[in-house]
Amino acid sequence: MIFPADLIKALRQAQRATALTGAGVSQESGLRTFRDAQDGLWAQYRPEDLATPQAFQRNPKMVWDWYAWRREKVSQAKPNPAHYALVELAKQIPNFTLITQNVDGLHQAAGSPLVIELHGNIHRVRCSVCGLIHSRWDQGGDAVPRCKVCNGLLRPDVVWFGENLPQAELEAAFEAARTCELFFSIGTSGVVQPAASLAYLAQQQGARIVEINAEPTPLTSFADFALQGKAGQILPALVKATFFHESST
Repeated sequence: MIFPADLIKALRQAQRATALTGAGVSQESGLRTFRDAQDGLWAQYRPEDLATPQAFQRNPKMVWDWYAWRREKVSQAKPNPAHYALVELAKQIPNFTLITQNVDGLHQAAGSPLVIELHGNIHRVRCSVCGLIHSRWDQGGDAVPRCKVCNGLLRPDVVWFGENLPQAELEAAFEAARTCELFFSIGTSGVVQPAASLAYLAQQQGARIVEINAEPTPLTSFADFALQGKAGQILPALVKATFFHESST
């Protein structure tokens, strides 16, 4: 795979780089994107109707069971070459920030040390009343588990429709976008806000934009380098060509 010489040079010289990943990266690990059709018992439901605070208030058991089903699907998935290529980028670039819209924890499973999770993590739950985070919980019986501190119902520690993104993570993501020299947009549609604005913010501050996506997005025409294809193929090849001195033109 041949890459633009300007991209190779920029990547070799970069001291600060930021990457934003979306559902396309997880899809290459066999996980359906959030809005893909459900299967089995959940085929009759739209994800948009289950991932809301209102749905949890109406029927907490149904929402809990749906996320338990999704968690089981995620637990069977393994990191793919794109995840591992991002681990290598973090080793090669002195200041590298990884931001993800995915909730599956596959970046951490691959070995990425620090990940800004804009939409939370499906492997954690938190109390719907006091907000306490739980990485483990007692799944006894058919009832929705409750918080051991306040007895409130536990819910997935993910961002639902109508909820704000976690403030600390959002601020860290914007800071990483403002201060980087290279910004990677990988496997994301570029339409979900506020994450979609990160690339434009980076570009306004002088960063060069690298988009890696299977299909064109609203960002494509603005990107300095638009690489169309699977992240699991393009990213490892780019890392190899840049840091392991394959010839490139």
